[in-house]
Amino acid sequence: MAEALRDLLGLEGPADPVSTAYLTHLVEQPVEALLTSEPQQLSQASHSLLLSIQGLSKKSHKPIVESAKSHGSLRNTLPTLSRSASELTDGVARLDNEAEKFSLTFSKANEGKLLLRRKRALRLLQNSERLVEVMELPPLLSSAVNTTPPNYSMTLDLYAHIRRLASIYPDSALVASILKDADAAIRQMAGDLIVALKAPNLKLAPALRTVGWLKRLAPDLVTGVPTADALSVLFLVCRVATFMKLLDALEPLRELADNERSRQDKVGTAWSSGQQTERYLKRFIEIFREHSFSIASVFKSISASFPEHEKLDDPLLPIPRPLATLPLYLVDLLLETLQMYLPTIKDQAARESILTQVLYCSGSLARLGADFGLLLSHVGVDEWADLVKRHRLLAGRLESVIGDYRGAQTVASK
Repeated sequence: MAEALRDLLGLEGPADPVSTAYLTHLVEQPVEALLTSEPQQLSQASHSLLLSIQGLSKKSHKPIVESAKSHGSLRNTLPTLSRSASELTDGVARLDNEAEKFSLTFSKANEGKLLLRRKRALRLLQNSERLVEVMELPPLLSSAVNTTPPNYSMTLDLYAHIRRLASIYPDSALVASILKDADAAIRQMAGDLIVALKAPNLKLAPALRTVGWLKRLAPDLVTGVPTADALSVLFLVCRVATFMKLLDALEPLRELADNERSRQDKVGTAWSSGQQTERYLKRFIEIFREHSFSIASVFKSISASFPEHEKLDDPLLPIPRPLATLPLYLVDLLLETLQMYLPTIKDQAARESILTQVLYCSGSLARLGADFGLLLSHVGVDEWADLVKRHRLLAGRLESVIGDYRGAQTVASK
């Protein structure tokens, strides 16, 4: 019946469950109800729905308007969303390919240059503080050398540390550069120590300290020569150079002495002067006595500080030890000077004064095993034997007086 009524009313389209249920309700009602009560019920329902719609529109009109606008934009948003979804799908595929390619490129089994460069940069960053400390070593070494007074102990410790780094990292350009700067500072230190060995009044303690520093430097600076021999020769060269420099300072007096000797050759036996020659010889012997004894004694102490210094007792060796030849060189220098200038002095008191200085000089070197008194007879010094005899007699008397005095003091104390 509902379908027939639907056809009668001319309703088209698919059947709506609500409309179908209402048509079924109408079919079941009598005609009187349809004419009387049904219009009233429809009017009440319509009015109720109108009130509900009005209340809803009053409370929710803004969300409804916005919802309508949003629904209106869906026809543009949905195609865009579809395109973005398609692009995302394609991008995920490309990302997967790139991730796989990255994994193959930077895997442990296939380390590329880029990865190695990044690892090197990371390692450099991690060791930046150590590298800064290593790069500060040359300035610190130079500061230790140039400070006043120089800190040689710290300098040598730093240099040993730098050489140890060079042995551990022989292929490092940075360490090689630092070692080069350190070698320059060490050469400067060696030069300063050599200058210290040339000091005019070098004492035993400073000499031993200076040679001790050079002894620690010698293996790094000298190769192929034993340390003891190298330092011995270096010390003698420096000290003899200083000694000869002091003698060269007597050049004005020597020129005056040469002038007197030239005038004596012209005058002959009538010559009775020689004051300038006396001044020159006295100053020469004074310098000779002081520095020859100092050189020999300090050198002997320095040689004793080298336990590795070999004792060569073979007389057939071509090169004797420096201490064996040094006194011969010095004594020959003195005897040559005496032989040249002593005949110019004719005054007996002046000659004895000079020979007394030579006697004291011979006694000083005799304490080191280099007594040259017997050699003076070969240079034309005839009064040498009498002078030695008188001094020995005076020395014996002095010892006798000192012995008597000590004996008297001992008896008085008892």
